[in-house]
Formats: sequence, structure tokens, C-alpha cells
Amino acid sequence: MRRRHLSVAASQLQASELSLTSTSSSCIAHRTTILTEHTISAASNTSSLASLILPKISHERSQKLTYTHNENFIHYIADGSEPSSDGGSDSTSAPGLTYLVIARSDLGRRIPFGFLVEIKKRFLAERSPDSTDFASLPPYGAANFNTTLKGLMIEYGTTQGGQRDAIGNAQNEIENVKGIMTENIERVLERGERIDLLVDKTDRLGGNAHEFRVRSRGLRRKMWWKNVKLMALLILVVIFLIYLFVGFGCGLPGWSKCVGGK
Repeated sequence: MRRRHLSVAASQLQASELSLTSTSSSCIAHRTTILTEHTISAASNTSSLASLILPKISHERSQKLTYTHNENFIHYIADGSEPSSDGGSDSTSAPGLTYLVIARSDLGRRIPFGFLVEIKKRFLAERSPDSTDFASLPPYGAANFNTTLKGLMIEYGTTQGGQRDAIGNAQNEIENVKGIMTENIERVLERGERIDLLVDKTDRLGGNAHEFRVRSRGLRRKMWWKNVKLMALLILVVIFLIYLFVGFGCGLPGWSKCVGGK
């Protein structure tokens, strides 16, 4: 019986240690400068991974990515000058900041990213991007946030409530993206209706243009015949005038002068 209790206690202790080390290290950095960091002592060797990953992160566009390293996953959210390509955009962000956590692979992705969303929200609530120049902060210039970071790591890594909150944060992010995608689709549909209207107007304009061309060709024919008739009439008038001019010289109407002269 005693052995059973010891076995249960040992398994509980092992599970507790596994939960405790599920999130082993976390930090917030501006570019390559770490501003605040907390690392569990049992996993201090993972803290150097952040220094290797930070120089590889681009801040041209906001992004959420995961790197793998042995049994660990390195998750991060990077704020960029442009929204992320998936359509998601945060209401509050500070270009250049990176929120990073190193967690065991068996923790999945939703809990670590939910944790990152939470630390981002709390960090920017304490330090507004509008009034804080993160680029001017020295290394560990936000070290007073370490306590909050440690508390959240323990809460999200060891308690079911914290893990539920993390999953809820991740789901809220997904819902935000869905809403934006739906809005974008509605805009595309609206644009499609406008294109249909433009096509209809273009068709009508094309029909009017064809009608105009037919009428203009008919008008040109009429004008051409009118010009031909005028030219023929003008030629007849000229011939008649020549006839009169010559006839008066030859003695109309018998042409006696011209005929007699012969």
C-alpha cells in the first residue's frame, strides 16, 4: 500500500516537473536586444536559443512562426510595419518587438501562442507604443516585467485554467482572422457586383457605339451622293455657260457667224 502511494506521488511529481518545464524560457525583445526574460533554472541551456533566433526574424511584416529544436518548439510573434499576410492585424502593436517562448513539443502550438498573445497584451498595456521608444531601451531595460513573465509562464504551463485561457486567446485570434477574411470576401463580392455593373455599362456603350457607327456610315453615304449630285449639277452649269458664251460669239440661235465664216 505504501509502495502504491509512493508510486502515485512519484508519478504526480514527474507530471508536475513535466508541466513546469513545458514552457522553459520566454523573452520579449526589440530586434536583437532582449528587454525582459525569464528562464526556468532546469532549462537554462535553452535561453541561448533566443539569441540565435532573434537575428533571423524579419520585422518588415507581422508574423507568427515556430522553429523546431530537438524536443523543443520555439514560437514567436513578431510585430512588423505591415499587417500579416494572413489578413490578421492587431489593434495594438509595436513594430520591431518580438514575443518569444521556448516550449516542449508535447505542449502543442495553441497554448504557447495563447501565452504569447497574453504577454504581448500585458506588456503593451504597461508600456504604450505611443509613449515608449523601445529602440532606445538598453538590454534588459524592461526587467521589471520579469516577475509578470514568470507568473504567466507558471500559470500557462502548470494550471488547467491557464491553459484554457491560452487556448481561448488562440481561438480569439483565429476568430479575428475569420472575421477579417469574411469582411475581405464581402468586399470582393461587392467589387464583383461593381464589375458586373461596369460590364453592363460597357456593353451598353458598345451597343451605342455600334449604332453610332452604322448611322455615321449611312450619313456619309448620303453626304457623298449629295456631293456627287452637286458636282454633276455644277458641271452642267459650267457646260451651259460655255455654250452660251460661245453661242453669243457665233450668233445664236443660228450660229450664222461661225457657220457663215466657214
